Amino acid sequence: QVQLVESGGGLVQPGGSLRLSCAASGSIFSINTMGWYRQTPGKQRELVATITSGGSTKYADSVKGRFTISRENAKNTVYLQMNSLKPEDTAVYYCNVNIVTTAPYSFLEVWGQGTLVTVSS
Repeated sequence: QVQLVESGGGLVQPGGSLRLSCAASGSIFSINTMGWYRQTPGKQRELVATITSGGSTKYADSVKGRFTISRENAKNTVYLQMNSLKPEDTAVYYCNVNIVTTAPYSFLEVWGQGTLVTVSS
């Protein structure tokens, strides 16, 4: 029905930058909130940032001032620009998208497959 394709993870040195992308495709009528979450082994998945259809954003305190979430509605894509990366940002990052599907209209929450970000020297 709906697929998410994430890209942009990798290895970066402390202080470096990465940009994650997540593109949604399939039976999409509209997209509401889009977001990024992250998870490390043995810990619960945590919110990194979200952005509503109107462009309102929310960030975890740990990333405020360093990460920026944005979206390109025409491409059904959400981005996460990550600057001044720290070793503690190392995690698998997951895209999350809340969608209204095409007829028969229904609400659907979809998760991406995850992309690994490693911050290390």
